[in-house]
Amino acid sequence: MEEDNSMLRPDGNQLGEVGLETLGPTTFGLTACGRFTALPVLIVLHGPMSTPGRVGNALRAMGHPLDVRRPVFGDPLPKTLDHYAGAIIFGGPMSANDTEEFIRREIDWLAVPLKEQRPFLGICLGAQMLAKHLGARVAPHPEGRAEVGYYPIRPTDAGRKLCSHWPDHVYQWHREGFDLPAGTEQLAEGDDFPVQAFRTGRCFGIQFHPDVTHAMLHRWTTRGHERMSMPGARNRAEHFNGRMVHDLAERAWLTAFLDGWLHRPPAPDRGQIASLAAE
Repeated sequence: MEEDNSMLRPDGNQLGEVGLETLGPTTFGLTACGRFTALPVLIVLHGPMSTPGRVGNALRAMGHPLDVRRPVFGDPLPKTLDHYAGAIIFGGPMSANDTEEFIRREIDWLAVPLKEQRPFLGICLGAQMLAKHLGARVAPHPEGRAEVGYYPIRPTDAGRKLCSHWPDHVYQWHREGFDLPAGTEQLAEGDDFPVQAFRTGRCFGIQFHPDVTHAMLHRWTTRGHERMSMPGARNRAEHFNGRMVHDLAERAWLTAFLDGWLHRPPAPDRGQIASLAAE
């Protein structure tokens, strides 16, 4: 469970982000001047002041508009991803085991990218939702440990085949983890929380936070300072020291990963292969 430490307005209403989000479907295709606009990416956030951070910056740099939805405030999720390049569910202070209606709705909605074989990425809470949808257990560490700060991860052979240059440390902010869902492929492993990244088809879940910007690091370690007293958590100075050492590698990995995640064509199924062979 990731803490984004967002602040609610006193009246409980949603705070928009000027210049960042487009509520509802975003236009795509050829513009009036003949320039191509890439398909939008669906962005699911869980706080009124949450942003897609570095992930959003990278997607916009690739030419993708962002369609930001917040189901926690009643925003609908699309019935199909036909008009999207992909979808990302980010972290939040809640748990995939919570019983709120919007949590159940997001978990159930994951049937859409899975069925349509469209690119999906779950980050922290989003990964836990994907794991739960696929029938895996989501739970706190048995000894109450947390990962808050930079921690080592190790790519599996499958992870190396997917992306050759993984960072050896990544930024974390969670106290729950998940088992590897049956029938999925583990891409990276850790120590206290063994499953750090997995995939099934074009749907991916990662436990860590490549989305965190320097400003977000300041905000999280200030508003969420109590998390740094949990067993296994790093102190605030270690967060910033770790960023100086490890951030360049994590940022380079993110760029390579996002490009492959969105633009790698889906593998043809056996029926398609037989059809091509017949032609």
